[in-house]
Amino acid sequence: MYINCHTYYSLRYGTFSETELLQLAVENNVKTMALTDINNTSACMNFVQQAQKFDIKPVVGVDFRNGNTQQFVALAKNNNGFKNINNYLSSFLESKTVIPDKPTFLDDVIIIYPFEKVLELNIIDFKDNEFIGISIAEINKLRFSYVNKFEDKIVIQQQVTIRSKKDFNAHRLLRAIDNNTLLSKLSTIEQCLTTDIMHSEKELQAHFKEFPKCIANTQKLLQQCTIQFGFNDKRSNQNLQTYCHSFEADCQMLQSLCQENINKRYKKVTQKVHDRLEKELKVIIELKFVSFFLINYDIVHFATKNNFFHVGRGSGANSIVAYIIGITDVDPVELDLYFERFINPFRASPPDFDIDFSWKDRNIMTQYIFDRFEHVALLATYVTFKYKAVIRELGKVFGLPKEEIDKLSKGIVPDQLDDIAKLVLKYGKLIEGFPNYVSVHSAGILIIDKPIHYYSATNLPPKGFATVQFDMNIADDVGLFKFDILGQRGLAKIKEALEIIKENNPDDPPIDITDVESFKTDKNINNLLKTGGAIGAYYVESPAMRGLMQKLQTQDYLGLVAASSIIRPGVSGSGMKDEFIKRHRFPEKRKEANPILLQIMPETYGVMVYQEDVMKVANQFADLTLGEADVLRRGMSGKYRSVEEFKAVEDKFISNCRKKGHEDPLIFEVWNQIKSFAGYAFAKGHSASYAVESYQSLFLKCYYPIEFMVAVLNNGGGFYSTEHYIHEAKMCGAIVELPCINKSDHANSVKGKTIYLGFGYLKNLEHLLIQRILTERQLYGPFLSLDDFIDRIAISIEQLTVLIRIDAFRFTNKPKTALLWQATFKLNATKKQKEQQQEQLFRLQHQNFEIPKLNTHWLENVYDEMELLGFTIHNYFLLVTETFHPHIKAKEMADFSNKNVLLYGQLVTTRYNKTSQGKLMRLSTFIDADGIYFDAVHFTNVVHLYPINGMGIYGCYGKITNRYGFCSMNVIQSKKMSIAGDPRG
Repeated sequence: MYINCHTYYSLRYGTFSETELLQLAVENNVKTMALTDINNTSACMNFVQQAQKFDIKPVVGVDFRNGNTQQFVALAKNNNGFKNINNYLSSFLESKTVIPDKPTFLDDVIIIYPFEKVLELNIIDFKDNEFIGISIAEINKLRFSYVNKFEDKIVIQQQVTIRSKKDFNAHRLLRAIDNNTLLSKLSTIEQCLTTDIMHSEKELQAHFKEFPKCIANTQKLLQQCTIQFGFNDKRSNQNLQTYCHSFEADCQMLQSLCQENINKRYKKVTQKVHDRLEKELKVIIELKFVSFFLINYDIVHFATKNNFFHVGRGSGANSIVAYIIGITDVDPVELDLYFERFINPFRASPPDFDIDFSWKDRNIMTQYIFDRFEHVALLATYVTFKYKAVIRELGKVFGLPKEEIDKLSKGIVPDQLDDIAKLVLKYGKLIEGFPNYVSVHSAGILIIDKPIHYYSATNLPPKGFATVQFDMNIADDVGLFKFDILGQRGLAKIKEALEIIKENNPDDPPIDITDVESFKTDKNINNLLKTGGAIGAYYVESPAMRGLMQKLQTQDYLGLVAASSIIRPGVSGSGMKDEFIKRHRFPEKRKEANPILLQIMPETYGVMVYQEDVMKVANQFADLTLGEADVLRRGMSGKYRSVEEFKAVEDKFISNCRKKGHEDPLIFEVWNQIKSFAGYAFAKGHSASYAVESYQSLFLKCYYPIEFMVAVLNNGGGFYSTEHYIHEAKMCGAIVELPCINKSDHANSVKGKTIYLGFGYLKNLEHLLIQRILTERQLYGPFLSLDDFIDRIAISIEQLTVLIRIDAFRFTNKPKTALLWQATFKLNATKKQKEQQQEQLFRLQHQNFEIPKLNTHWLENVYDEMELLGFTIHNYFLLVTETFHPHIKAKEMADFSNKNVLLYGQLVTTRYNKTSQGKLMRLSTFIDADGIYFDAVHFTNVVHLYPINGMGIYGCYGKITNRYGFCSMNVIQSKKMSIAGDPRG
């Protein structure tokens, strides 16, 4: 009997979830009801799915509103009606236009106008599908209204938005947040009514007892509505079913592609390769995933034609079909990857292909997909109210001072809280976790058979691609399987580095960056891995990864693949990371491995490192089928289809082990290892995909380090700061120059070994001015002097001051102070000249003024750079004003193992970490005066005593630890060193 119910997907309006709405219906003995969120269909499909569990008939629709003004409610008679509602709503959401008072006619859709809207518009003529909605609060008005005569058109429209006074208070706060106003100033027209609650079926009918026709109309209206989607076990694949004109044509195309490309991937096609390919094709065709492979092939084929680099990863990287047709670059035969990791009889969804493109190319790729296929949309994700955001928003709503809001949002709760602060914390807990707004999923794209609006309305975010209103979980439940198209900077670095190398080294032979096989065996490249020289290289440059590879002495492809997985939290947290390092470095320790596990996983010395290892152990240790083993793997990562299915496999694992004669202590030791890391470890193919890209980056870092570091800087860096990548470029032999008016571009550029920093680093320099400078220089040559620059470029004194202070006119060999005086005089003269009515026929001859000599200090340049660039290219150690006490250098750490020493270092990066007890510790990386790295750990006993306060030089006193040849410091005391101030005061 309820045709106008809201959940918290009526964003910043509703106060509970769709599941809680259904629970409320059960409590009130309501058997049929409609979910009609405001201009939103996010909850509709899950509402339909969950309603089955509550034995409630679901009806779906939309509450169409302009702001808080209800225009009408639309209910879907069936799936076609739902599609029409979504189509209609999307037209307003995407164009951001006002919803009209009356909709156009929509097939299979029922329209309910609120009573007050009917009176306001004086509607006297109703179509067959149009009705008048009356709430309990409006019954008295109905008795004396002309609307009373339309008894066949009157239905019950008791809105449901809240359950209690508590909900109403939360609703008001949400409305105040939405309107960006103090709660005390929130207008009542922006709120729901305190009576917008659900009554029991009997109570509702009692309220309308003198209008029996109204009750009958409502019941009849709801009976007309039926909505159906298949979920979970009853779902079917809703993705685009055929790539060509038929399934048979698809099969033929996939088989042909494999035959055409197999010899490009394998110089010698062995029987093992043939058997693997035949087996895969058989299963792919049987499970009807052919179009999924062909669509991914289409995407990467377009990218290859346009010279866009890509990396194919995810579980699909285990597929030889994907490898042969070019979706991935990982050979599953070489790495012994399980096909069942991504397709098996227990898996109804297609494999995961995460396809990475350069962040610069991703939008072009997305546009191609939208143009190439008919029914396409981006997936949504919900940005929820997190603790800090809630406290900040509610603090503003309640009028708290900014200082108090800052303290509360940081979790600093004083002993004595005033009443308002208590309310902020109380209601913060109530709305924390509510959806705040619908955003775009980081990677997911839907390419489906039916029109997108069959499932959801769509928004049009700033990037201009239609986006559905539901997330990946509901998509998966209903059989809409996403394609993951991601953007990353690592590929852009490789592509730009190749362009820079070609320009800076025109006589060098062309580079085949796809020749990864030769990179894998290059001793110079592998030496970068084992010595920690991978700064700038994608995925292997973080302090933790560099430290791990030094401990492992990683010097080959398989070693890098393993390192990529054992650094993950699960393997690390289970203690198996240390065990792996020990067995890798010291072969005699491998004898300590359980002989059964060692036999199953000889490559990883009996240690589970990859997700596939879970499958191997389950298959060979517990005699589960590979399909059952994959259920186990998915269950550990929280992706099981049903708890019952997972529990059945767990029970079978234990009982099978007992049947095989394994002792319980061993069974549960292995089981606990699986439990501790399976959800966090990488698939081996996933690690291998990253390793391929890392080797490409490492080749460039090894043989063209300066050009590579320029590409790294131009693509936003990576794990470290711009300042640190500039330091790394210097360590590679580069000479780094500040922006130069005649040599620099918007981005960084390199000539020989000299890097010219780009104008783009100058935060206060206008983008259009940079364009004018570069265009003028390209068309008419370099600038000859400051006078010449002023004559050719229209510029304000403020913008010219930025360029002079950064020393962009150093080619004039004049001090900056003199140039600033000159600029002021010349620009004022030019300004007066332009104010004259008559245009000058000839360029004005500039006067040369006698400027007094001004004393300057080199530190002024340092502070100019810090202010204008955000960093300095000067040596930070030279700025320290305190005395350096006797200390060691980073390269000497191994000579002082287990001893307390003093090290001085410039902070590179720092972050907090949590111990297994949940206490805070700090991990920091420094470089010493020679530019050599060292890592330091502030454990929980000192982390708060000796804080790290921003970038600078620190004196670190502590004990040197040496683990497998990798040295670091356990800090006992640390202190930030004082540096010289700006001499200008």
